[in-house]
Amino acid sequence: MIHTAPELDSIVRAAVVTVDGLTVRSPEPNLDAPLADAVSAIRGWAGAPAMTDLVRSMYKKVGIDPTKTRPSSEALFRRIRRGDPFPRVNGVVDVINWTSVETQLPFGVYDLDTIQGDVTLRLGREGEEYAGIRKDTVHVAGRLALVDQAGPFGNPTSDSARTMVTTAATRVLVVVFAPASEARAGERAAELTRTRLCAYVAGGL
Repeated sequence: MIHTAPELDSIVRAAVVTVDGLTVRSPEPNLDAPLADAVSAIRGWAGAPAMTDLVRSMYKKVGIDPTKTRPSSEALFRRIRRGDPFPRVNGVVDVINWTSVETQLPFGVYDLDTIQGDVTLRLGREGEEYAGIRKDTVHVAGRLALVDQAGPFGNPTSDSARTMVTTAATRVLVVVFAPASEARAGERAAELTRTRLCAYVAGGL
């Protein structure tokens, strides 16, 4: 479903899953206990996972300073480690954040019904931008970006308001942005996400 531009083949692998039949609630009470356990475990880790440095290297290879524009996975990890609460949004987004912070791989999640046509992962072009979720305009020139027929809508740091997942969504596209050397880790993270979405958001529990 996603085509990756050839110049990115040695830098990033997009692991992709789609899940439908979802009932998205905000909050999702089925997630209360597992998220509490996950936060407790993460705060007990000694240092940051090795994957953090690999993702930072992925950013640097496309000319992005990961200490100024942090991968979403690292930003959430740092918040939890300093004692901030896990940010609860809705069942889908919470599962994505849970898996992302555990694996230290940046994710994107999108309402599949808002995506127009085929999707390409490429570097953003001069002037390309989108309205971010609870943020100002996100500029993607020179950055990894997901693009459909309507334009860019996501990257490993922040996603767009146009394709955001709300309680109205019933099917979603999940993208894991894995360093090219860690393609299998990305695939495992994507499948774990599918399992969790089916269990916690599609009525499996």
